[in-house]
Amino acid sequence: MRSKLDEIDLRILTELQRDGRMTNVELASRVGISPPPCLRRVRALEEAGVIRGYRAQLDERKLGMEVVCFAFVHLASQAEADLVAFQTRIREWPTVRECWTLSGDIDFVLKCVATDLKAFQDFVAELTALPNVRNVRTALALDRVKDEPIMPL
Repeated sequence: MRSKLDEIDLRILTELQRDGRMTNVELASRVGISPPPCLRRVRALEEAGVIRGYRAQLDERKLGMEVVCFAFVHLASQAEADLVAFQTRIREWPTVRECWTLSGDIDFVLKCVATDLKAFQDFVAELTALPNVRNVRTALALDRVKDEPIMPL
């Protein structure tokens, strides 16, 4: 898909990543085209799935989520039904903010947030009790070094 994007599309994407709340008129001005073709391009990028959506970025800690942890999950079985069952359960937990499937010894890594360590320990107890979970290792995040949501274009 990247090869089909021209310089104006890339500028639109860059500007929207910086400020997804700007008006179409402002966006058009920043990328150097008039508003109607700018809007058509944005809609085409949305329809193509390049732009997945728009949202505010929130600070977990300022909202009472004092604990950020990572859980490394090793399943007993990687059969398709077992993977689907695990993924379905993970999607239901608000504690889990991100879940990635990995290659190698670990099957999944989960980024989790919790109000406090006790809440996170309760979550880990539920996680380890799932039928297909072989083991779970956790790591408490001490500090955010980089959190860059903007894709380099």
